[in-house]
Amino acid sequence: MDLVRILFAIFLPPVGVFLQVGIGKHFWINILLTLLGFIPGLVHAVWVIAKK
Repeated sequence: MDLVRILFAIFLPPVGVFLQVGIGKHFWINILLTLLGFIPGLVHAVWVIAKK
């Protein structure tokens, strides 16, 4: 299942984080990072998925 989340994180980072942790602080942080730049949002999403 982590592979599916990482694939979602590559194309839409907030969706990958949402599937992992739901709507919480990491989700909102990821939306902010994705709006500031796609790469920071992608890195954060993969980090959250790999950490949990």
